[in-house]
Amino acid sequence: MHWKQLLTVPLLISASLCGSGGLYGQETKSTEVPITPRSKANFLSPVEVYDKVWNLIKDDYYESTYNGQNWARWQHRYDDKIKTQADAHLAICTMLASLGDRYTRYLDPEAFDEEKQQIKAKLCGIGVQIGIDKNKRVIVVAPIEDTPAFRAGILAADEISAIDGKSTRGFGVDDAAKLIRGEVNTKVALTLVRDKKTLTIPVTRAEFHLKAVQTAKMLDSEVGYIRLSSFISEKATEEVKEALTKLASARGIIFDLRDNPGGLLTNAIDVSSMFLDRGNIVSTVDRDGYKIPTAADCKPVSHQPMVILINKGSASASEITSGALHDNGRAILVGSSTFGKGLVQSINKLDPKGADSDANGGVNITIARYLTPADVDINKKGIGPDVKVEVTEKDIKEHKGPWWEDPDGPVAKRSPEDFKDLQLKTALQVLKKKIDGEQLPVAMRTQAYKP
Repeated sequence: MHWKQLLTVPLLISASLCGSGGLYGQETKSTEVPITPRSKANFLSPVEVYDKVWNLIKDDYYESTYNGQNWARWQHRYDDKIKTQADAHLAICTMLASLGDRYTRYLDPEAFDEEKQQIKAKLCGIGVQIGIDKNKRVIVVAPIEDTPAFRAGILAADEISAIDGKSTRGFGVDDAAKLIRGEVNTKVALTLVRDKKTLTIPVTRAEFHLKAVQTAKMLDSEVGYIRLSSFISEKATEEVKEALTKLASARGIIFDLRDNPGGLLTNAIDVSSMFLDRGNIVSTVDRDGYKIPTAADCKPVSHQPMVILINKGSASASEITSGALHDNGRAILVGSSTFGKGLVQSINKLDPKGADSDANGGVNITIARYLTPADVDINKKGIGPDVKVEVTEKDIKEHKGPWWEDPDGPVAKRSPEDFKDLQLKTALQVLKKKIDGEQLPVAMRTQAYKP
């Protein structure tokens, strides 16, 4: 199976779903399955799995010198050493590491399943974000709307003191997540401390949808605000369109892509097209130097003036969207320079088509680089803002960083409307001037700006 092109930063995506403050769903267990060559029609032997990855790299990898090495040296390197799936997976990781490309990587069965679920926008579990506060307690960051946790009445800032009767004292986020996860239609009992009172709430695990648009609201009578947290979900485009419909009365839109690590190339193209009536969105360049431009479909959903918020956490698909709307003169960029990921990956399943399981996981392979409409290669450079607003550690401690972050603990107690967020506050000022047809002051465009 050869999937859609992917532009996400895999480590950042994994951290957002499995690290501190992650969304916890069903735990996928991987087991060692003894497989002999061609023992079953729908399985590959461990050696065949390794060989499949070698061939994928040979045929598809974007850099024809393979990091300055003869790729043939790896083809039969481990033939007499690979006996099990674990052997094959270790050999694959060693082989891929030789490319020196952090984005071309092996995905074990659990990581591969998680990536598929992200794309489907579906997770299995109770639907709660958790984190560790400064007192090292497991805290509910927020229940996800329309999930078992939300319906059970679990609230942000609840302390999870025990899970199924087991104390969480000394737990990290992953320790708690392992106990919260489980199969659909099974129950987990959370013991919570709320306002110094202890209560135990049983929650039945279920499948739920993960929203890409985290916030869509009017900030005042003129300006609409959309925060898109990821481009990975197949529903991301649909959610952005719904948000724009909701904010149709706004005179201008602030599109917040800060800390958005990317996702599917198709989503970046579709979202960019919603704001463009002409022009190219992105060009991909393969290892032979063949350049393929992708144009807007000329059916925009919004003609409203707009500002895009970016920062170091804005990567890949976020950078494509920012670059497309900026280079076509459609949006002003406010914030700080982006991550700088200008490479495109494909997702490849390692089990044969029709196999009942994903026992061998998958592999993400860099297949091309991309250029913005102005033919700019942003890899390892990023995209600079038109109006630079750097946020310092001091600003964050004073609650002037992104509004969803809280330096005092995992639970954010702010909203975008408080306008303490320096970058958002500046974006509002810039957009107001654009709405009124005013030119930006020179100081805003040429140096770091503090509102």
